[in-house]
Amino acid sequence: MKKTMKFPKALLCAAGAILLSACSTVPSGPKIDRNYSSVAQDSRAMFLILHYTALDWEKSLKVLSSGGQVSAHYLLRDEPAISYQLVDENRRAWHAGQSFWAGNQNLNAASIGIEIVNAGYSDGPLGRSYASYPPAQMDELVLLIKDIVARHQIRPDRIIGHADIAPGRKQDPGPNFPWKRLADEGLIPWPDAEQVAPKRALLEVFPPDATWFQERLARVGYQIARSGEFDQQTKNVIATFQMKYRPADHSGVADAETAALLDVISTPGGMLMSVPGRAPEPYSWRW
Repeated sequence: MKKTMKFPKALLCAAGAILLSACSTVPSGPKIDRNYSSVAQDSRAMFLILHYTALDWEKSLKVLSSGGQVSAHYLLRDEPAISYQLVDENRRAWHAGQSFWAGNQNLNAASIGIEIVNAGYSDGPLGRSYASYPPAQMDELVLLIKDIVARHQIRPDRIIGHADIAPGRKQDPGPNFPWKRLADEGLIPWPDAEQVAPKRALLEVFPPDATWFQERLARVGYQIARSGEFDQQTKNVIATFQMKYRPADHSGVADAETAALLDVISTPGGMLMSVPGRAPEPYSWRW
């Protein structure tokens, strides 16, 4: 009588599982060849937007990291001056909100946001006052901006404030923010003072109307209606413009100095870029 070999049941089950697995193997993902790269590309980060938190360090960190409603790629502490990355630069942070600049809307998807720990403003008997920025904090900010710009090739005219993209609704980073320091560091363009002075004298005699201001402000990048009147929206945008380029007086009044600055900034050849070791060079706006 022929004897039949018997195999342990567990061994048979294991062998069967291996055979089934081999027969049903499915590729784990697409076969992607990354040996080629197109020259027609740039960073998704088109804009760098600067904010103040209007809160102290502890509250700023809590709101931006666990508040659930807002976030930023970086939080810059005041004391000590340290930059904290809260969102990866390749991901979208929720810092810009409803926003517009030079034809671009809803800038969260195309920007990197830096929140600077700063108390913002307070209203008192003598009016509104804004908190200052410690020098060490601004030193750190310059280094951070240079690092981000170098990696993403963000254009100088696209380093802007929260107020620029939402005038009237937002005021940050406020009139005490040292925009001129950024210009001196070669990060943003600045109006040519030699062109501003003669234009101011002329515009004292021939002041432009509201339509002129609205058209020039729109050319710079602001969202503004062409109402032909110095309405509240126009005053808000003028005040925002003044906070950056004439912070000593940001009342929103359309005076000759503001008109001269606006005329120079919105005219080709009117903006200069600081270049280390050389005289400032004209900056060409890409209208």
